[in-house]
Amino acid sequence: MSSSHAAPNNQRTLLIWTIVAVVALIAVFIGIDSASKQKPSPATQTRAFDAVTESDQIKGGNFSSPVTIVEYSDFQCPACAAYYPIAKKILETNGTNVQFVYRYFPLQALHPNAFGAAQAAQAAGTQNKFWEMHDLLFERQKEWSAEKNIRDIMTRYAGELGLNVGQFIADYENPETKTRIDRDYQSGARAGVEGTPTFFINGAKIDNPRSYDEFQKLIDRVVAKKS
Repeated sequence: MSSSHAAPNNQRTLLIWTIVAVVALIAVFIGIDSASKQKPSPATQTRAFDAVTESDQIKGGNFSSPVTIVEYSDFQCPACAAYYPIAKKILETNGTNVQFVYRYFPLQALHPNAFGAAQAAQAAGTQNKFWEMHDLLFERQKEWSAEKNIRDIMTRYAGELGLNVGQFIADYENPETKTRIDRDYQSGARAGVEGTPTFFINGAKIDNPRSYDEFQKLIDRVVAKKS
């Protein structure tokens, strides 16, 4: 083949590879842009976090405490039950340094009794027994998780806690109770919660600590920065 024929071929080859490179770069930038839209940054998630108010379920500490822990949780979730004693110990050992907040995040597709359990806790809360019901639900999770009539067993628990059972049933069925649970769920969704339990410390989502000691170290660091 003569050199006069080779030159045009080389030019065509160079042009083809240039086009391929440009297309590849465009694909990379589109992919980056798409990924950034699908995965909100931590800063975006923090801005979406609903501040703690007096309407939340709060235990320990106060609004002046250096650490506020918010847990989005599902009463039927086994992992949440596993974290229950860790959270309880955190409260017992930190005094007023830690304000602990429980928010409902029932994963109904996975846990069909989770919403009913949340109703029971909220109904107990109207008689100032939210945390007593909270503890009972986690401690007896295996007992009620597979029940077909969740309200009956929750009513029995209400009796054990010394609640006015008639009022409990009325509050359990009250549409405002369901609205309150859904409000927590929606706030979790806005904050980027995808599973349970999910913890926030002072509004920032954290990776779940694997033990009490790891959790305590996170708290100690926050307290040290504020002191």
